Amino acid sequence: MSPTTPGHILRRLLPWAISAGALGYVFGYAIDWEAIPEATERANLPLFFFFTFLDKAAFFLVWGFLQAEVIRRFVEPVSMRSVFEVKGGSELLRTVNHSLADAAFLLGVAQLVRARVATVVIVATIPFGCHFLVLLLQATASLPFLAGGLAANRDVAIGVGVGWVVALGIFTASRLGLWQRAADASGIGSWWGRVRLIELAPFVGWFVLFTCFDVWVQGMASRAFGVEIDWLALASRIPLLYVALSLPSLGNFGTREIAWAQCFSEYAERETLVAYALWTNGAFLVLHVAIGILFLGRAVRLVRELRRARADGETVRPPLLHDAVDP
Repeated sequence: MSPTTPGHILRRLLPWAISAGALGYVFGYAIDWEAIPEATERANLPLFFFFTFLDKAAFFLVWGFLQAEVIRRFVEPVSMRSVFEVKGGSELLRTVNHSLADAAFLLGVAQLVRARVATVVIVATIPFGCHFLVLLLQATASLPFLAGGLAANRDVAIGVGVGWVVALGIFTASRLGLWQRAADASGIGSWWGRVRLIELAPFVGWFVLFTCFDVWVQGMASRAFGVEIDWLALASRIPLLYVALSLPSLGNFGTREIAWAQCFSEYAERETLVAYALWTNGAFLVLHVAIGILFLGRAVRLVRELRRARADGETVRPPLLHDAVDP
């Protein structure tokens, strides 16, 4: 696709439009700017930043390890260090747009293993699928125990219902052989046929441990900010937050603020929740830059390859759900 086509221009403008619209709604209509400093004064910022750093560090290491493992197991046994270098370099691009960072990561890995980009995209989707399943089970298990029952938690109930419909659709497509036919049509059918479900069990296990940590660290960070969110509420709504953060935006600015304010409105004033999300976005932005600088050489090469791919008319499609920084 040519870089000047309407579709390409739309993909470039969409993150800006979503972030601008969301931020305009939050700060121009939903809350008063003057309330943000007041909400921040009640927070223990050093402790909040500690848990935010712990959150990002764990997320980077766990996702880097699992993505490296799935590539080493199903594509080519490249070094773990090389995959982490590619991932670290892509973090610098994550300061602008998550989908751009995902595309850079996939393109970098494809060059690393000398495989087709389509193959790398499919392989890289395996951790997302395992994470999706664990998050769906987490929300499902939490739903019966939420205060107020289904009537007071319709957002979670709807999310769980839609999630299981998607999961059932994927399972049905797999049983009918639709996935295999699609893989054969794309030229990676022989690889896809070698993947066995039992081989994915370790990845599911890792994500079970990671989601438990995710709930804990988000609970501790919010408490450091003066917002005591119920643990079950976190477990049931963090999956919803991931869906919101998968929308194309600039560093999740705007989308995170709206998502936090909507999901946890019963635990704090809107201004406090927006302030928490805004500080989280700012902290993650700094951490993305810091990690990217550590792998600056790789980041520069990824930018050059992305420009070359676009100039040649190539399209590098990231997975539908990216490894957004924790909500």
